[in-house]
Amino acid sequence: MADTMCWECPSPKTCNAMRQDRRTVLAMLAAGCALPAHAAPTVFEDVFTLAREVEQLNTLLIAQHGKIIDARAFRGPDLNTPVNVKSVSKSLLSTLAGAAIERGEIPSLDSPVAPYLKRVIPRRADRRAKSITVEHLLAMQSGLTPFAGRTYGAWVSGKHWIYEAYEAPMLADPGTTRLYSTANTHILGVALATAAGKSLLELANERVGDPLDISFPPWTRDPQGNYLGGNDMHISPIGMFRYGEAYRTNGTWQDETLTSPGWIEICWQPRTMADVPEHRYGLTWFLWDTNGVRVNYARGYGGQMIYVVPERALTVVMTSNPGRPAPINGHLKTLHALVSGAILPIAQREMT
Repeated sequence: MADTMCWECPSPKTCNAMRQDRRTVLAMLAAGCALPAHAAPTVFEDVFTLAREVEQLNTLLIAQHGKIIDARAFRGPDLNTPVNVKSVSKSLLSTLAGAAIERGEIPSLDSPVAPYLKRVIPRRADRRAKSITVEHLLAMQSGLTPFAGRTYGAWVSGKHWIYEAYEAPMLADPGTTRLYSTANTHILGVALATAAGKSLLELANERVGDPLDISFPPWTRDPQGNYLGGNDMHISPIGMFRYGEAYRTNGTWQDETLTSPGWIEICWQPRTMADVPEHRYGLTWFLWDTNGVRVNYARGYGGQMIYVVPERALTVVMTSNPGRPAPINGHLKTLHALVSGAILPIAQREMT
């Protein structure tokens, strides 16, 4: 096959060598290794050179001290176009939960959600179901049968998503086992909308969109017309940056209040172990300590990511092909490795 040359390389031979080097570095990063001293990037440009070679990755944005240092769309929509961020929607929903509690629409995290569900819980549901609280749903500890991954498609093909979630067997007592499920956040989304007397779309635009100066387009609704809680919301990479940056700066974006510092602290408090080894889970946020640095991140199917690292004054956004999975030992591991092995070391040097 003939050599091909890309714009930054002086010759086909050099270009192919650079591509091979990038594949080697990415393999090292995916294996959890830090870059050796002689190959360590010295500027974020080198991170983008690496990231461009991750075929599933669409965009990368790196911001430090509140300033976007670099942001590029390698493929797919541009940085200002709303894209499906999948389960990053769960973190957006947690912001709405905090707003409902702060406004008194729902008394507290400990409040059961059953009274807000318009009597849709089946009579034959497990008696423990009525004790499920806001916190249980956000922490993925409702005890309900999980609907995510392989079981998700059948659930959203049903005629009544909430009824069917409660009709399925309880697998654990509420507040105990972590069972990741979009049914949890959908139940909560309906409860939040009922408590406020508005649709989840209205709440998202008023309580998240307006402070960030962005707009959420309508997204998936269930057969009863309720907007899906915890999946399929669309937000641009720039909007994701503003959201992450607001969480980094104690709840504000350009003097507009998104949420309170107290709510952020609650969401970032570890409650259970996550599906990724040595990562933990708070209230819809994943929590990761790497090389002594806490990384808080929102995560969506396929590799939709918002990383917030207060200790490095850092917010990183990544969007990926939403139609392909991001296995824990595959694409997701590569994204985490870019953060821990390349971005964080540079960010640390920029702090000095």
